[in-house]
Amino acid sequence: MGLEGIFPPLIAPGVSGFLGAGIQTQRLLAEGSCPPNRGLPVAALVKAHVSCLKEDLEFIIANSHGMGAALGIWLIMCIYTLLAPYATLALWAHASRTTRHPWLLVASVVGALLGGHTAVLGIFPIYTMVHQQMQYIPKVILMTEQLRLLMKSHSFLRETVPNLRAQTTAGKVKLPALSTYLYFLCCPTLLYRETYPRTSVIRWRVVVENCAKFLAFAFLLALIMRRLSNPVYIHLSLQPFRLETFVPAMCNTILPGTVMLLISFYGILHCWFNAFAEVLRFADRGFYQDWWNATSFATYYRKWNSVVHDWLYLYIYQDLFWLFGKKWRVGAMLATFLLSAIAHEYIVGFGLGIFYPILFCNYTIFGVLFNFVLNDKRRRPAWNVAVWALLFVGQGLLVALYSLEYYARVHCPLQDTFWGQLTPCSWSRAM
Repeated sequence: MGLEGIFPPLIAPGVSGFLGAGIQTQRLLAEGSCPPNRGLPVAALVKAHVSCLKEDLEFIIANSHGMGAALGIWLIMCIYTLLAPYATLALWAHASRTTRHPWLLVASVVGALLGGHTAVLGIFPIYTMVHQQMQYIPKVILMTEQLRLLMKSHSFLRETVPNLRAQTTAGKVKLPALSTYLYFLCCPTLLYRETYPRTSVIRWRVVVENCAKFLAFAFLLALIMRRLSNPVYIHLSLQPFRLETFVPAMCNTILPGTVMLLISFYGILHCWFNAFAEVLRFADRGFYQDWWNATSFATYYRKWNSVVHDWLYLYIYQDLFWLFGKKWRVGAMLATFLLSAIAHEYIVGFGLGIFYPILFCNYTIFGVLFNFVLNDKRRRPAWNVAVWALLFVGQGLLVALYSLEYYARVHCPLQDTFWGQLTPCSWSRAM
C-alpha cells in the first residue's frame, strides 16, 4: 500500500491527538503544572493523545447503541426487497395471460405490494427504531437503507413491467434472472439494467484503501462534531436565544460544517461507493462529477450526487413531465425538489429525534430560489465563488440550528403534547 493509501487513515488519530495535546496544555497551564515558558512534557502529550482517542471512541460507541438490532432489521428489509417485488412481478406476468379482469389483477397486485412496502420498509423499521431507542448512527444507516431499497425496487419494477407487458401481448413471458436483480440490489446504482459494464479483475488493494479511508473519515467526522461543534451549542443551549450570541457561534461553525460536508461527500460517494464497485466489478464509477467547479446551483444539484440525481430525473421529473405534458415542467421540477427535501429532512430530523424542518425549508425555499437565480446562464468564475460562499454559510447555519435545537431539547424538554413536540425549544427559550 502506497503513501496515498496510508496517509488518510492516519488523519483522524493525528487530529484527535493534536486537539488532545492542546486541551491538556490548557489544563496544565490553568493548574500551574506547566510553566508558560516550558514545553509540554512528553508523558503528558502521550497521555493526552490516548485520553482523547479513548473519549472519541466512547462518543462513537455511545451514539451506536442499537446497531445489532439495526443490522437484523436491515437483513429483513433486504430479503423482503429481493423476494417480494420479484414474486409479485412473476405472479402478475403469468396471471395476466389468463385473467378476464386485468385491471382488477393490477389493482390487487399493486395494493398488495404497496401494503407490503408500507409494513416492511416503512412502519416496521420506524417502530423498531423508536422501541429500541436507537441512537443517531444506526438510525441514519437504517433510514438511508430504507430509502435505497425503496428506490431500487421502484426502478426494478419501473424498468421491467413495460417489457413484460410487451411480452405478454406477444404470448411469451421471460422474467429477468433473480441473480440479475440481486446484483442490482448490491451494486452502487439506483437504475436497474439487465447488464452493466464490468471490470475484468477485482483490485483488492483499492478495496482495502477505500475501506480504510472510509473508516478514517467517519472517525474524523465524529471527532469534529464532538470537539468543534457540540461544545459550543451545549453551552449556548443553556442560555436564552439571542442573535448577538448565535451569529458568532454560527460563524465558528462554518468551517467545521463545511469540512463535515466534504468529509461526508468523499467518504460515502468516493470511498464507500468505489469499494463496493470494485468488489462487484462494477465499472461505471460516475458517482459524482466536478460539482466543485459549478458556477450555478442548477449545475451543483446535477453533479453533487449523480446516483440519486439520475433516479430523481428519470422516475420523478421525466415521468411527471410525460404524464402532464410540457406545461407542467416547472411543477415536475418542484415535485422533485419536494421529494428530495422530504427524504433529507426525514433522515436528519428523525435521526436526531426532533421535528425541526430547517433542511426541508432549505431545499423547498432556498434550493428552488437558487436553482432559478443561479442558473446555467451564470458561467463566470465569480459565480463559482458565490456558490462556495453560499455553501459555506448554509452548511454552518444548518449545523448551528440543528445543534442548538437538539441540545435545547436535551436541557429543556418540552411538554409531552402534539404541539409541544412541534414547537422549537430553542425558540421558546427566547421568550
